Amino acid sequence: MWEEAVQMNKQKRFYISKRTDIPRYQAWAIRGAAILLALVVCAIVTMLMTGENPISIYTTIFYGAFGTARRTWVTAQDLAILLGIALAVTPAFKMHFWNIGAEGQVLIGGLATTACMICLSDKLPNALVILCMVIASIAAGALWGFLPAFFKAKWNTNETLFTLMMNYIATQLAAYYIIVWEVPKGAGKIGIINQGTEVGWLPEIGNQYLLSIVLVAILTGVIYIYLNYSKHGYEIAVVGESQRTASYAGIKVDRVIIRTMVLSGAICGLIGLLLVGGINHTLTTTIVGGQGFTAVMVSWMAKFNPIIMVFTSLLLVFLSRGASEISSTFSLNHSFADILTGIILFFIIGSEFFITYKINLRKSAEKEA
Repeated sequence: MWEEAVQMNKQKRFYISKRTDIPRYQAWAIRGAAILLALVVCAIVTMLMTGENPISIYTTIFYGAFGTARRTWVTAQDLAILLGIALAVTPAFKMHFWNIGAEGQVLIGGLATTACMICLSDKLPNALVILCMVIASIAAGALWGFLPAFFKAKWNTNETLFTLMMNYIATQLAAYYIIVWEVPKGAGKIGIINQGTEVGWLPEIGNQYLLSIVLVAILTGVIYIYLNYSKHGYEIAVVGESQRTASYAGIKVDRVIIRTMVLSGAICGLIGLLLVGGINHTLTTTIVGGQGFTAVMVSWMAKFNPIIMVFTSLLLVFLSRGASEISSTFSLNHSFADILTGIILFFIIGSEFFITYKINLRKSAEKEA
């Protein structure tokens, strides 16, 4: 059996081996080549499926994201929200705790924010209402992160399924209270909340978009320092490498798991506050818009590096905004824009294979031997 396996291996024209190290410039060159190749493939697909000029499509994508000052601000705001959620899930992912519940954690934070805006608007001054919103949203998100972490730490439950199911609970809670606040006694309270008084609306900094951008920019720096230069960040990295090694080193793994997930949930709750209190001023079950799942891709593509996440978030938001513009400008089905987005992401994600591994031709290997 062994001799047959060796003989089959010799007959292969090439083989794959893991790279021991690769210069940073070379890794980025591979990623850049993947993006260029993706654009070429998208151009071919565009001509075959629609007959449109690919250059016009790409110009429209750029215009959709940055064509006017307002579009640029909206793109930056969308970038901030997606980046904020990605920052929330990253500590857990680096610990190898697969938190797929960011969607629900953000939504439950938005629900807590909404509750404060509706129930306290005529009972407390605006400043105190906003303070209660901040505390309630962070606490709600932290609770939604604590529950799966506690069960994982105590009974080793499957965190992927647990956090995923928590999304549905949060969605149904939001749906229930939306109806409660709408009919019969609520009678429209869940539209634009406190539209006449603007109680609970987060203050604007410069303009309506800047607050979320500034807060997430600060959060990016804080999370980067936390993960790379703090004791907690070191413990997260060790637990992610091996829980057994962490235990031998005297790290209390259960405590790290719970603490990290509480942090992740709290940040998600804060993003829920921004969505409801600062951007939309209303609550819907779709207010997060799937960004809790998109953030998983953002974090993974950036290798859990908060600084690189800025660029991966920008790429996905840019493609999303451009896709919507394509649909409206060329009267194309939105699915076509999703096809282009999928092709580009496929090449970008696939490039990571060539960064981690290399393909060796058998002839060249025999010459070296």
